[in-house]
Amino acid sequence: MNKPSSKEILAKLVGFPTVSRDSNLELIEFIQGYLAGLGVASELFYNQERTKANLFATIGPATDGGVVLSGHTDVVPVDGQDWTVAPFEVTEKDGRLYGRGTADMKGYLASVLAAVPLFLERPLSAPVHLAFSYDEEIGCVGVRPLLTELQKRGFRPRVCVIGEPTGMQPVLGHKGKMAVRCCVKGSACHSAYAPYGVNAIHYAARLIGKLDEIGEALAQPEHHDARFDPPFSTLQAGVIRGGRALNIVPSECDFDFEVRGVPGFDIGSVATRLEAYASETLLPKMRAVQPDTGIRFETLNAYPGLATDPESDAARLIAALSGVTADTRLFGTVAFGTEGGLYDAAGIPAVVCGPGSMDQGHKPDEFVTVEQLTRCDAMMERLANHLRD
Repeated sequence: MNKPSSKEILAKLVGFPTVSRDSNLELIEFIQGYLAGLGVASELFYNQERTKANLFATIGPATDGGVVLSGHTDVVPVDGQDWTVAPFEVTEKDGRLYGRGTADMKGYLASVLAAVPLFLERPLSAPVHLAFSYDEEIGCVGVRPLLTELQKRGFRPRVCVIGEPTGMQPVLGHKGKMAVRCCVKGSACHSAYAPYGVNAIHYAARLIGKLDEIGEALAQPEHHDARFDPPFSTLQAGVIRGGRALNIVPSECDFDFEVRGVPGFDIGSVATRLEAYASETLLPKMRAVQPDTGIRFETLNAYPGLATDPESDAARLIAALSGVTADTRLFGTVAFGTEGGLYDAAGIPAVVCGPGSMDQGHKPDEFVTVEQLTRCDAMMERLANHLRD
C-alpha cells in the first residue's frame, strides 16, 4: 500500500493556491483521487456556483460514534506580503516547512491524509470521518451546508477534532464572531452649505464612537472570562468607505465592524444596541434635514463560540490523543475562531488541536515545523490505536 509521508502530501496541498476568493476544486479532486487510490469513497458537496466543494469520507464501520477530523482547504491571500520564498511551494529550511497554508491548516490535512493507510490497516471498531471544507477564512461558510446534510442523515459521531494550529495543545474554547456592515445614507450638497446636507461620514463616526463606548463597557471586570486573552468580548471597526471630494458633503459612508464574544455573550446584542442608537438618536436628526436619509445594518458573517467542558468525554479523548496527561491538562483557549461552535451547535462535541502556530498563520513566510508535523502524525497513530478492534 502506498504510504506517502505527511511532508510529501503537504507539498502537494500547498501547490494548490486555494485562496478563498478562488476555487478549491483542483485540491479537492486531488484528495478525492488520493482516497480513491486507497479504496476510500468520498462525497463532494458543492457551493451553488459549483466552483468550490466540501469533501466527506468515512473509514471504518458505518456506525454511530467515531471521530471527525475536520479542516478547511482555503488559505488567505499573499497579495502585498513580502515573501522570501515561493508562497505556493514548500521550502524546507532549518526544520521548518515554509509555504502558504503550512500552518493554517494544510499541515493538519496532510497528516490526516498520510494516516489513511494506517486507518485502513487496522480494523476500526468505530469510524474515522474526514470533513474538509471551503471558505472557512471568510466566516466558516462551507462547513454549514455539509453539517446540514449530515444532520439529515442522523450523523452522531463521538467528537470532532478541528486541526487549526494550536502547537498540538488541546484547545476547548474560542470566542464567537459576528461581522456587520453599517451603511449610512446622507444627503449631498456643496461643502460651503454643509448645514443643509447630511454628512454620512460624520454620522458614521458617531456610530463608531458608540461602538467604542459599548466596547469599553464590555471590557469592565464584571464581564471578564479569565480563560481568554483578552479576557472579555471585543469590538472593532476595521474598514470604512465614504466621500468623493473635500468640497462635497458626503452622501454615503459604509463601515464594517466585528464583535468577538466570550462564550455566553450574545454577540448579536451589539448590533441591536447600535441599531437602537441609530433609530432613536441619529435618524431623527438626519431626517429633520432630509427625510430620505437612513442607516442600514447588514450581517456579513457569524459563527458561535466554543466552550467544551474540560471534564467531558471529548476533552478526555483529545488529551489522550495529543499526549497530554489528564493531571496536567488545562482548559485551553485561542483568540481566533473555528467551525467548532457550529459542530457543537449541531450536537457534535468539538475540540481544537493541530500542528503549528497562528503566530505564523496569515503572515509572509508562513511555516510549520517538522517537529509539529511529526507530533500530529503521532496523534493520528494514537487515534488508529484507540479505535482499533
